[in-house]
Amino acid sequence: MDKQRVGVIGGGQLAWMMAMTTKKLGIDLLIQTPHEDDPAVAIADEVIFAAIDDPQATEKLAQKSDVITFENEFIDLDALKKLENNSVCFRPKLSALSPLLDKYQQRSYLQSITIPVPKFTTLEKLSLNDFGFPLVIKARRHGYDGQGTFIINNEKELSDLSSSKVNSLMVEEYVDFERELAIMAARSTTGEIATYSLVETYQKDQVCHWVVAPANVSETIQLEAKKIAEKLLTELDVVGIFGIELFLTSEEKLLVNEIAPRTHNSGHYTLDACDISQFEMQLRAVTGQPLGSTKLKALGAVMVNLLGYENSHDDYQEKRNKLAQIPHTYVHWYGKKECRPGRKLGHVTSLIKHSNINPETIAKQIESIWYPQL
Repeated sequence: MDKQRVGVIGGGQLAWMMAMTTKKLGIDLLIQTPHEDDPAVAIADEVIFAAIDDPQATEKLAQKSDVITFENEFIDLDALKKLENNSVCFRPKLSALSPLLDKYQQRSYLQSITIPVPKFTTLEKLSLNDFGFPLVIKARRHGYDGQGTFIINNEKELSDLSSSKVNSLMVEEYVDFERELAIMAARSTTGEIATYSLVETYQKDQVCHWVVAPANVSETIQLEAKKIAEKLLTELDVVGIFGIELFLTSEEKLLVNEIAPRTHNSGHYTLDACDISQFEMQLRAVTGQPLGSTKLKALGAVMVNLLGYENSHDDYQEKRNKLAQIPHTYVHWYGKKECRPGRKLGHVTSLIKHSNINPETIAKQIESIWYPQL
């Protein structure tokens, strides 16, 4: 039997971690990415060097692939629709992505299918009678890792926003949440759905610093998050894996913050803590294979992002060696050549084997090794 050939639009660390699972699944992975030093280039079976939103390059990728999936959302959806109309198989299909790529449209869609979300509007429609300060302002497209998200505390800060960007910004209420949560969920070609543990994410300056799996919340909240995930994937007829970020309010109410229609940072722990990682799960889903188990192999896990804190070209080998000496700990280094503040350079997962271990203590231990003492 010939190997299935999966094309991936994107060649960053998400595609790199996907490529690690292809041998097990009997898949060839082809990627479309612009830079020779992008992480997935070194291990992909074939590379087309081109911008992510280059439809001519995606057409070449399609000619070599049985199915195309995505590492990120920085795509030209209208151009890809022409390929889909010519029988190119995208998973998730483009109609599942269409309502999600613009954050305002995403919120509107979620609201239309009665999934709970924070109050929101566009900047041009904002009435301060309906929204109090602080406000959250988000770029409607291409915002990630805290980029394009701003907390606005007063009218002066609001007036300082460039009028040229008004149409590209969304406004939402500031949610005074108890916890930030996330769940990964996959859906197969047959409609089978698999959900991973609900996790708690710890953010600083709108960037995820660490994740604890499973989240220490009630079974009621866990089941509600699972139902939200299942409803979303079913309504959109998704084939693939989605990451769903949520707020848990002080009234024990779940609100969906954002949807990532792909593998997601909050699911990185699955590489070491589950028999089937989120990356293998995505490939299983898009190639029509059974999804399999999402169970944890340990009592829990902590995943800590290794974020850049300086401009350098260091590989931080000494720090990585120290991190690897922590019991039941796995270091994943993305091989990026350039380090700059806030850039994701790698992550560390530590498995929790005993009930007396505090996940937050482990996370702080990892951060104390990684970050310089300022």
